[in-house]
Amino acid sequence: MKKIFMLIAALALALGMTGVALAADEALPHTGRVLFVAGGDVEVDADEQADAVIVINGDARIAGTVNSLVVVDGTATLSGATVEGIAIVNGTLELEAGTTVLGDIGQLNSEIVEAEGVAMGGSVNDLTGEVAGFGAFIGAAALAIWIGVGIATLAVGLLLAGLASRQTRSATSLIRTEPGKTFLVGLLAVIVPPILAVLAMATIVGIPAGLGLLIIAWPFVAFIGYVVAAIWLGEWLLGRREGAIPAERPYAAATVGLLVAFVIGLVPFVSAVLSIFGLGAVVLAAWRTLRRTPDTAQPVPQTQAAAA
Repeated sequence: MKKIFMLIAALALALGMTGVALAADEALPHTGRVLFVAGGDVEVDADEQADAVIVINGDARIAGTVNSLVVVDGTATLSGATVEGIAIVNGTLELEAGTTVLGDIGQLNSEIVEAEGVAMGGSVNDLTGEVAGFGAFIGAAALAIWIGVGIATLAVGLLLAGLASRQTRSATSLIRTEPGKTFLVGLLAVIVPPILAVLAMATIVGIPAGLGLLIIAWPFVAFIGYVVAAIWLGEWLLGRREGAIPAERPYAAATVGLLVAFVIGLVPFVSAVLSIFGLGAVVLAAWRTLRRTPDTAQPVPQTQAAAA
């Protein structure tokens, strides 16, 4: 997890350095050339120039001119090169004779080997503070998004409880009375729609339908299923088992269930299990509703008709 975070931070740093390099008015030329490699090596010859060179889990050997150089989990070797700015993360920076660094060098958990005859126009800075600040920003943003999604989900749950209480109770009752069948239908509802969408997109005519199923309809039904499962969870927590007289509209169950589901959803796979149960309940309830034969008027007995 720490390595992934450092990788994200390094990418943000790389994008920032690249933007500065493209916008800056320095002595080095700008051609718009950007080299990005993950899991490989990069080499810039003496007669070549690049605005930015970004290497992740690989090595960079620079002999030409580079505005911004970023290397993560690798070795950067500069041999007679001219570079404006350098960032090295979890790696090694080798500055050989004849190399010129016009700006600063930022390093994090890295080693810098400087030979004689290297011209340094800036200083070597530790990036720990910048990465920590980036982590604080990401944490605050993630918390804000988490709270925002929770409020939006709660609003949808209350709307569902108010506008479709009968259908919601019909679906939640399936989770209580037929959990095995509901879970199985939910698994099929997770697997089958993407397959159908891909098959539909094999033809030009079916591309809109496949995309609509994969991007809009399927996620929407899955989300409604999650809300339905959370309402069932709320009813269970409030002790409204079979035989109890439920409220006309399950506002309390929706509020309690969604809040609890949102918190326990931090545990891996909990939200997925809830979504599968809820999706199965929604699909199964909809299928049984569509198959139900509408009630027909009972014929009036002939004796009663004659008396009328």
